Amino acid sequence: MKKTLTLLLLCITILQSCKKEAKTDQKLPSRTTNATYEEIEIKYAEGFQIQNTDTGYYLTIMNPWPESVVTYPFKLIKNQERELIPEPDASLTIKIPIDKIVLTSTTHIPPLVLLKKEESLIGFPGSDYISDPKVRKLIDTGKVEELGTNELMNVESTLLLDPDVVMGFSIDDSNPTYQKIITAGIPVIYNGEWVEKHPLGKAEWIKLFGVLYGKEKEADSIFKTIEREYLNTLELVENVDKPKVLSGATWKDTWYLPYGDSWQGKILNDAGSSYIYQTTTGSGSLAYNIEKVLMDGRDAAFWIAPAQYTSYSKMLQDNTSYAQFDAFKNKQIYTHALTLGSKGGVTYYEEASMRPDLVLKDLVKILHPEIKLEHELYFFKKLND
Repeated sequence: MKKTLTLLLLCITILQSCKKEAKTDQKLPSRTTNATYEEIEIKYAEGFQIQNTDTGYYLTIMNPWPESVVTYPFKLIKNQERELIPEPDASLTIKIPIDKIVLTSTTHIPPLVLLKKEESLIGFPGSDYISDPKVRKLIDTGKVEELGTNELMNVESTLLLDPDVVMGFSIDDSNPTYQKIITAGIPVIYNGEWVEKHPLGKAEWIKLFGVLYGKEKEADSIFKTIEREYLNTLELVENVDKPKVLSGATWKDTWYLPYGDSWQGKILNDAGSSYIYQTTTGSGSLAYNIEKVLMDGRDAAFWIAPAQYTSYSKMLQDNTSYAQFDAFKNKQIYTHALTLGSKGGVTYYEEASMRPDLVLKDLVKILHPEIKLEHELYFFKKLND
C-alpha cells in the first residue's frame, strides 16, 4: 500500500508540471476554421453551454456559485483517433463517453438513475444521505466508495479510484480538495444546478450528463417530458384565485424564507399562490424576525415547507408564536421532511431539483383541491399532530 501511495504521489508531482489549472474568466473563444458549430439547445439553465465541434463538444461551465464571475472550459472528445482540427483552447480534455464518475451532491444522483448509468458511480462523500434504492444497493454491496465529506473529501482515495470525471459542488473556488484533484489530472466539473433560479433550469442539467455518457437523445427526451408535464400543470392554474402562502420557519430567533425570485419562490408562484414575499429578489435566503413575518403572513391560508419540522407539537414546543398563524390554527401546513429514504435522507433534497414537475403537481394538489388533479402527493405531506 505504501509503495502504491509513493507511486501515486510521484505521478501527481509529474502531472503538476504539465497540467494547467481549469479556472478561467475568458469569453468563449472564436473559431479558427470556417466550420459551423451549433450549440445544444439550453432553454432555461444559465450555468452551462454546450457546443458541437468536429471532435465532440466544447463545454463551458459559467458562474457555478452565487456572485461568481468565472468560467470553466472543457473539450469533450468523442474519438481521439480523428485528426484534431483547430478548436477553442481548454485547460482540460475529457474523453467521452465516460465510464466512471465521482459525484459530490445528492442532487447529482437522479440524472444518473434516469439515464440508467447509476453503476458508473464509484465514489461519493457522505453516501448515507443518498436515498435512491438502486444506488443504495450499489453502496451496500461496496461498489461505491465512501469519500468522507464534500469539504474534506479524501483526495488519495479519490485518485486511486481513477474516475474519468469528478462532478463537484462548491460555494466558492477556495476548496483545496478540488484543486489537488485537478492538479493530478482528473477533471472536476463544477455543477451549478443549485444556483439556477428557474425550476426547469435545474432539471435541464441532465443534458450535460447526457453528453458525458453519450446519451444525448435520451437526456433530451427525459427533459422534454419533465418540461411538458410542468407546462401542462402550469396551464391548469392560469385563472385561479391565488391563496396566500407562507414558508420557512425560525432558527435561533431568525425566520429564513426563500426569495421571490428563487426557484422555491418561482415554483410557489407557478403553482397559483400568492407567496407573501413574491416581489423580493436576491440570493441565499430572506432573514426576518418573527414579528415581521407574523405581520405579513398571519392570515396566510397555507404554510409550505416549515424548515425541518414534522409535527405541530414540536413547532409549538420551539416557538409558541407559531400558534398565531391561521395556517397553524387550521392545520394547513405541509412539509417535505416526512418523505425519507431508507437511511433517513430527505428525498426532496435529492430529487426535487431534477423533478420540478412533481413539486409543482404537489403544490397545485395542495393549494387548489378544486382542480381535481390526478396526482398522489410525492414529496409533501401534511404535518403530523
